[in-house]
Amino acid sequence: MLRHAIAPSSGWTKAPHTVVRSRRMNSDAKIPLLYVQGLPDSATGRPLGELAQKLEMKGRSYQQAKRQLVEHGYFHEWRSQGDGGRWATEQLLSNTPLTRDEARAVRAKLAPEAGRLTQSEREPCPPPSAQFPTVGEPTRRSVGGYEPEEEHDGENTPHPPSEPAGRPAPTQAAEAPPPSHPSPQLTRAETVLLSLRHSRRELLLGVGEARTLAVEAAKWLERGLTESELRHALLAEPPEGGVRSAFGFLGHRLTHKCPVPPAPAAPPEPPPPPVRALIVCAGTEEAEAEHLFRPIGDETECADCRRATAYASWMVDTDTYDFPPDMTWRQRFVAVAKADALRGEPA
Repeated sequence: MLRHAIAPSSGWTKAPHTVVRSRRMNSDAKIPLLYVQGLPDSATGRPLGELAQKLEMKGRSYQQAKRQLVEHGYFHEWRSQGDGGRWATEQLLSNTPLTRDEARAVRAKLAPEAGRLTQSEREPCPPPSAQFPTVGEPTRRSVGGYEPEEEHDGENTPHPPSEPAGRPAPTQAAEAPPPSHPSPQLTRAETVLLSLRHSRRELLLGVGEARTLAVEAAKWLERGLTESELRHALLAEPPEGGVRSAFGFLGHRLTHKCPVPPAPAAPPEPPPPPVRALIVCAGTEEAEAEHLFRPIGDETECADCRRATAYASWMVDTDTYDFPPDMTWRQRFVAVAKADALRGEPA
C-alpha cells in the first residue's frame, strides 16, 4: 500500500499511537477523545455529552464510548456540592490513561479551587428583640356572660352516651397453615408441560407458567387420559404461522379442547328379594282343603282366604249371600262356610 502524507502547518491534533492503534477501544470512543484534544481552551467548558452530540453520537453509541473511556482511564468524572447546596459535575479527558489518584492530581493542578466543598448557606439566627416580657403570671381567657342554650332533640341529648366496652386485646394471629402438597395429577401435568420443549422448542415454558397451566392440564388426567395422550393432544396440529406465545397457545388448547367428563355410572340395581318358603294356609280348618302358599310379608292366609274372610264378615252384617262376579267358586264356598261359622250354624 502506498502512503502520501503532508504535515499540516495548522489545525492539527497530537494523537499518541496508544490511542490511535488501541484495539481495546472502538472508533466511537477514539473520535470524541481526539476531538476534545483538538479543541481550544475556550471550548472545553462544555460536558462530554454535549460535545458528542456535535459528532452525531447519541444514545447507546455514546454510552458505550463513554464506558470504554472510563474503563481504560482516559475519562474521569467527579460530583461535588458547592455553595447553596447545588451539585456540580467536573470531567477530565486525557490523551493518556490515568489512575484515579493521578487524575485527581491533574485536576488539582488544572483547577486548584475544584473539589472544595462549601457548606450550604444558612440564615443566621435573628438577634433577641429589645421587648421585655410581660410582668405577672398567665391568666385564663376572659369569657363573656353569654351562656349558650342546650338543644335537647333526638340526636343531641343532655346525657353523654355510655362509653363502649373496651375492645378485647387482639389475639395473636394464628399461624399460617403449611402449604398443601400438590396432587399427583397436578405434578404429572406440570412435568408434561415442561417436557414439551424437547419436542418443539417454541413451546418453552417457565416454571411459574407451567405451574399455572398445570391446573387445567390436571383436568385432562382426571378425566381418564394418560400422560402420552395429553402430550400428543398438545403437540398435534401446530399452527401454520408458528407459536408466538407458548403460554397463550397451550392455555387456549387446554381450555377449549378439554375432553368431556365421563357420565356418572348408573346406580346398581337392588338385588331381588329373597324367595320365601311355602307355608300352610291357616284360612281352612278342614284337612282336605289344606293348601300351601308363598307369603310376601308376615301374613298367615293366602289371598283367596283373606278375601273370603272379608266377605264372610260382610255377609253376616248384611244377612245376604250376594257375591261379586269376579269371585271364584272356591272363594264363595269358603266365604259361606266362614259366614255360617260366625253365625254359629253347622257347616
